[in-house]
Amino acid sequence: MAGWRAASTGVGAGTRGVRGVRGVRWRRAVSQAGRSIAVWGVSTLTMLVLAGILPDFRLQSADGDSSTTIAVTAAVGAGVFGVLSALVWPLLVRLLLLVPALVLGLLVFFLNGSLLLLALRLNPSGQSEAAPETAVIVAAVMSAVASATGGALAVRDDDAYRRRLYRLADRRRRGGPACPGTPGTVFLQLDGVGHDVLEAAVRKGLMPTVARWLGRTPDADGAATHRLTPWRTDWSSQTGASQLGILHGSNHDVPAFRWYEKDSGEVMVSNRPTSAAELQRRAVERTGDGGLLSADGASRGNLFSGGADEQALVLSIAVRRRSRETRSRAGYFAYFSDPANAVRTALSFVAEVVREIAQSTRARLRKERPRVARGGLYPLVRAFATVVERDVVVAAVTGDMLAGRTAVYADLVAYDEVAHHSGPLGRDTEQVLGRLDRALALVEGVAEHAPRPYRIVVLSDHGQSPGETFHARYGLTLGDLVRAGCGLPVPRRAQRTHSGAEARAAVRAALRRPVEEGGGRRSPAGRGSEPIVLASGNLGLVSFPDVPHRMSKEEIDARHPALLSTLANHPGIGFLLVRSERHGGVVLGAYGAEIPLDRLDEDPGPLAVFGPGAADAVRRTHSFPHTADIMVNSFHDPADGEVLAFEEQIGSHGGLGGAQARPFLLSPLALSAPGEDGAQPAGAEDVHRILRRWLRESDGPEVPLEPRHKRGPEPLPRTTSEPATDTEPASEAAPEEHVA
Repeated sequence: MAGWRAASTGVGAGTRGVRGVRGVRWRRAVSQAGRSIAVWGVSTLTMLVLAGILPDFRLQSADGDSSTTIAVTAAVGAGVFGVLSALVWPLLVRLLLLVPALVLGLLVFFLNGSLLLLALRLNPSGQSEAAPETAVIVAAVMSAVASATGGALAVRDDDAYRRRLYRLADRRRRGGPACPGTPGTVFLQLDGVGHDVLEAAVRKGLMPTVARWLGRTPDADGAATHRLTPWRTDWSSQTGASQLGILHGSNHDVPAFRWYEKDSGEVMVSNRPTSAAELQRRAVERTGDGGLLSADGASRGNLFSGGADEQALVLSIAVRRRSRETRSRAGYFAYFSDPANAVRTALSFVAEVVREIAQSTRARLRKERPRVARGGLYPLVRAFATVVERDVVVAAVTGDMLAGRTAVYADLVAYDEVAHHSGPLGRDTEQVLGRLDRALALVEGVAEHAPRPYRIVVLSDHGQSPGETFHARYGLTLGDLVRAGCGLPVPRRAQRTHSGAEARAAVRAALRRPVEEGGGRRSPAGRGSEPIVLASGNLGLVSFPDVPHRMSKEEIDARHPALLSTLANHPGIGFLLVRSERHGGVVLGAYGAEIPLDRLDEDPGPLAVFGPGAADAVRRTHSFPHTADIMVNSFHDPADGEVLAFEEQIGSHGGLGGAQARPFLLSPLALSAPGEDGAQPAGAEDVHRILRRWLRESDGPEVPLEPRHKRGPEPLPRTTSEPATDTEPASEAAPEEHVA
């Protein structure tokens, strides 16, 4: 009897359960229909208001119509525009994947306007029309209002919000294995944000999310969830070297951002797709491992893939054909296929262009120093980096989290781009830091709805050091100074500078003969013997292409007797590194300083002002096969952290000196401390080992404990004794919290 009652109760419960599920589905359908009607109604009202304001947009015949007819015309037009946006827009964006991303952002307005014109033509009343330029404005306003209305209604409905977040995850994981319950890891790289800059931003209240993680807000009650640790870069403190080492475990033979390789006669540039692909190939060949993200990983907005299966906006795959899931530009389609995303980002893009023009004008009127030119295409480049790239990458990361991916690594380049032209400290960059913090808050919020727990690690690849340019201070470029030191013709503007005159005087004294005057005249030895001078921030590289090997100090002195002394004694140059037949390698400085590399620990000489680890970084670079004939590091003032960039940048990185070599790791307390016994991580390869350890602690990808290097003699070890201070992205993932 009891069994019968239990069975009967079970059947009844099951019946009620089925009815309950059906009831929930009906309520959801009714709720969705209600929101759609509300959005349609608001769009209709928006169209009516715009028709009354804009002279070239009308919803009635020339003879006039009744209010009812005009309202119906607006309702039909708004409805047709909404349907076209939902059905046609994704197809248009897919067709435009071949268009450069920067141009795609600008085409958003015109495509939306075209859809509105089509909607007006399809209106049965036949009485509505708009000028093309007016249609662009109307479409943009209607899309923005519809997006805001839908977002506001979804926010008020928690179930709708959760369903919206889970929709993509269900689609991505349908038919696949169940999502594991172990934590996933999201690595967010804030490109160019140094440790000291992050600390200052937290103190000023610019980054409340980071402050809360560190337990430095009143509501946190001192309960920190993350630890902040600085780490030290290699000599080449730039994204190419750092990210290659972090993602692939080896940045061997990456002496700078750009360098000349004598064996191939090519100039390698880290952010050039062909060079990035070659560097990644070399790293994989050297380590014998695919990378940090080899197992169920995603790489978003990076120079290198890290071995991830899911890749979007990854430079190293841009030179080869890939599948739809892994091609570099798939992220653009996934994001811009939502017209609301497209319009919102396009409006933010325009606002950022206006903001840059206003900020650069203000700096020019105030005669701020240092200052570099910020005209031409730069406002568009800045807007792309700070708006389009950020929005697409953040959407991709949220999509990966909702899909339950094990490891995600993404690069946000906004701060680095602005700091180069506005300086690492100031109002311009502070605004960017605030928006980056809101992006972190968005990712944190999405983690609450992901199908697995996530640990968020924030890190940077390098910092930025302030200072005016070498050219602004001395009136000539590093290339001019090298040519003068070689006795080659230099531009007349460089001849008239104090540095140029001194260099030419030194050449006369060394050669005991006149030096060629400027103009375009060739040197007697011909163009093949002229040096190639490249700049990577405040690091310069001088190569002589007609000599197949790396020249020694003795060979350079015999060929150009005044060159090394001219460079080493220049006040804008900190030190030189050259190969020596007698000592293997030497560091040269002012007043005849010449210190063999194996004696730098006892006598750092000109490296003393560059801080701990400088000697190890220089020795390691000396071991690279493609190190330049002369490596030139600029002057550095430890009092204010100033360096002198050999490029047109007032916030620079790429060499030694100041904050550029001091990035950070912001890691959850649930993970082990980065350095053993409080040691500060040294070099990007060390950071790679730390990140691999954290993935193992989360039962993440099975990455080899030690890379299987195919290497010759090991470079000299670096000291780590310094104490530490502590796919398709989701285009609709939490658009209500879009980072404006």
